[in-house]
Amino acid sequence: MRKVLYILSRLSDEDVDWMSETGRRQRHDAGDILIKQGDAIDSLMFVLDGKVSVEVEGVGEVARLGSGEMLGEMSLVDESPPSATVIVQELAQVLHIDRAVLNAKLEEDPAFAARLYRAIAMFLSVRMRSTVARLGYGKATIATEDEMDMALLDTVHIAGGRFDRMIKKLLTA
Repeated sequence: MRKVLYILSRLSDEDVDWMSETGRRQRHDAGDILIKQGDAIDSLMFVLDGKVSVEVEGVGEVARLGSGEMLGEMSLVDESPPSATVIVQELAQVLHIDRAVLNAKLEEDPAFAARLYRAIAMFLSVRMRSTVARLGYGKATIATEDEMDMALLDTVHIAGGRFDRMIKKLLTA
């Protein structure tokens, strides 16, 4: 859930409404593959409900994700194929935002692009620092994965409200 809070805390209400209206809600059953390692993806995804696992070839499962997680953001940023496979573990509702439509929005709306890319960069930075700290290479002052930075705490209620509104809009549609 932290990922969506980072993202939505940096976006405007209008941005979130655009994503809700533009994206398509899709039901996925257990075993469905949302992202296949090495294969290009055609959408940015938000897990609205359910559970997915993230698996890396030769390593196995590296994470379990649920409601509020965003998938495909790294491929959006660097346009490289995904470095992991994402498999639905239990019935999931996922918002898919078509990559071509999203890229067009990013081109035509520089303010939206700046907000979205900054949010993704901040989250990836926190995730990397947390990983380094967990591996024992970081300083003790680096936040762990379970901690949120103070800037996020200031806007978490706004982001949570945006996500709740998105869920209600999409799951009742």
